[in-house]
Amino acid sequence: MGTNDISILAIESSCDETSASIIVNGKVLNNIVATQSVHEKYGGVVPELASRAHQENLIPVIQEAISTSGISKEQLSAVAFTRGPGLMGSLLVGVSFAKAFARALNIPLIDINHMQAHVLAHFIEDPKPSFPFICLTVSGGHTQLVLVKDHLDMEVIGETQDDAVGEAFDKTAKLLGLPYPGGPLVDKYAKEGNPKAFTFPITRMPGLNYSFSGIKTAVLYYLRDRLQENPNFIEQNLPDLCASIQYTLIEMLLIKLKEAVKQYGVKEIAIAGGVSANSGLRAALTELSHRKGWNLYIPKFEYCTDNAAMIAMAAHYKYLKGEFVGMDVTPLAKMKL
Repeated sequence: MGTNDISILAIESSCDETSASIIVNGKVLNNIVATQSVHEKYGGVVPELASRAHQENLIPVIQEAISTSGISKEQLSAVAFTRGPGLMGSLLVGVSFAKAFARALNIPLIDINHMQAHVLAHFIEDPKPSFPFICLTVSGGHTQLVLVKDHLDMEVIGETQDDAVGEAFDKTAKLLGLPYPGGPLVDKYAKEGNPKAFTFPITRMPGLNYSFSGIKTAVLYYLRDRLQENPNFIEQNLPDLCASIQYTLIEMLLIKLKEAVKQYGVKEIAIAGGVSANSGLRAALTELSHRKGWNLYIPKFEYCTDNAAMIAMAAHYKYLKGEFVGMDVTPLAKMKL
């Protein structure tokens, strides 16, 4: 490794994945992730348990990232960390470690917006989108349409006004009696079902904004009425219910995406965030892109969910611009893009 190489350790701890990655001159060398299984029996992420698990996982994950990268900690140019948005206790673990590590090595600190990093996951591997592009960022906590003008120049042009689409997947899955996390199970059963079997309302918001709380309520009342007539209704219709719910949620996402493309005249389209791993959404977007003549970019599955490789990628571009923070930096549970 040369003296002018830019080597960054990146840390992600915004929710329930503890992750570390090393990036050298813009090339991601590894992406180590420790997933927490402790939350499954509670039906959702428990913030206190998440922060405790980060404390246990962080040092082993970082040690593995450094040891498998082929560089020593003394060769690092900077330490990057997720500043927000996320769970405050979880963020504090990552921020505190990053500060101590940077101070011990006397190297700069880089704070990263988790949502910006999701978008920049597209620059980890080829093919990479050209600017400007529209990125549909979909996760358990966020649903946003982002106009990306440059690596660090992004504008939110539409977002959910209540639940995120990932939350809608998990909440409707819970109504169907599926365990947490339910989103991937809805996707799994949907493959065997008829998406037109049941009709649920599509909420229409002004402009490019979304609302996903309505479908949860609609499913709740629909199931309540059907179960009164037939206690085995869910069991007998699970694939069709999953397919119909998934179809409705995807339609809601794509309606606004089509409007954004028309409004901004951009045909470079990307998708990011945990819900971009959904096979139904990927298939629908691929088909729509072929029909509309869009260039579509979907990251590898491992870069869709929360991971440090995307934090590392964002850190590389911030390092090039000299965007560092001081030791007085604090995490932000809510952080605008």
